[in-house]
Amino acid sequence: MFSFFKKKPPAPAPAEAPAGPIREAPAPVAVPETAATPAPAMPPAPAALTEPRSGWLGRLAQGLRKTGSSIATVFTGTRIDDALYEELESALLLADTGVSATEHLLADLKRRVKDSKATEPAAVRALLVQALTELLLPLERTLDIGAHTPTVIMVTGVNGAGKTTSIGKLTRHLAEADCKVLLAAADTFRAAAREQLAVWADRNRVEIVSQAGGDPAAVTFDAVTAGRARGCDVVIADTAGRLPTQTHLMDELKKIQRTIAKAQAGAPHEVLLVVDGNTGQNALAQVKAFDAALGLTGLIVTKLDGTAKGGVLAAIARWGAEQGRVVPVYFIGIGEKLEDLQPFNAQEFVRALLD
Repeated sequence: MFSFFKKKPPAPAPAEAPAGPIREAPAPVAVPETAATPAPAMPPAPAALTEPRSGWLGRLAQGLRKTGSSIATVFTGTRIDDALYEELESALLLADTGVSATEHLLADLKRRVKDSKATEPAAVRALLVQALTELLLPLERTLDIGAHTPTVIMVTGVNGAGKTTSIGKLTRHLAEADCKVLLAAADTFRAAAREQLAVWADRNRVEIVSQAGGDPAAVTFDAVTAGRARGCDVVIADTAGRLPTQTHLMDELKKIQRTIAKAQAGAPHEVLLVVDGNTGQNALAQVKAFDAALGLTGLIVTKLDGTAKGGVLAAIARWGAEQGRVVPVYFIGIGEKLEDLQPFNAQEFVRALLD
């Protein structure tokens, strides 16, 4: 079975406070261990995800068809010449692969064609699959859970990227793997964000810490403190959507990050950015800006279904290679269903794109 994440063997559980349901954290101090009340009946746990991965891969290929078809048409001719490479360059740029990644792929492809003595465009297409897979492989990494108790994950992104929904889907997978998860509703900037996260908490039968109109940093402090007291495996902080060009908003994210570190030394252990795959090169700009501000540890790329800009993952990979510090893509999303968030696998992605 394909592993969604890697969970280390659990350490002996510390004494924990009585667990509560969806609750409002007392403001502005940390949640006391004795504050929780007996939990009322929760809704039935959701059924385990049963869709074969092959089914999901088929839907991924369908979602990437707009990107892949424009590249595939390059190889319908009968000759390998400068015109083929020029058409491929245009197709890659239109797919938002970016100038640097496009130049890298073309140079790598020409070398492979020369070394293999390929004579047919179909063979060149197969070599492009190899080159693109090799470029994307550094982005492939498994999320580790269990090295810290709790593992604190800070999630950010611009409004509309699918941040809160991705948190809900990730929480579902963690809960099904018997991880005890606590959510922090630190997105106090967007209307109804608390309510949206509370719905996901209810669906996944996990607890949530929130404050009506509370300070985001205080909410995250309370959540991490509560997570430690209750013996949680994971605390996920949903932070407000931010435009990286708005300095004062980015400064608030830095404050949240510092506050988490005060609640638990060494936290947050993961700083994830959710980016919309439809935004193309703007997604790369977001990665650069948020990484400069927060030091990203991973990405979730959403909305790859129906996009003509799936090449942005190559642009992200090439940027990481040039920086000497790759920011991995932990998960990709192709739809609204819970099972539509899956681990990123470079070979599967490229084959769905080009096969």
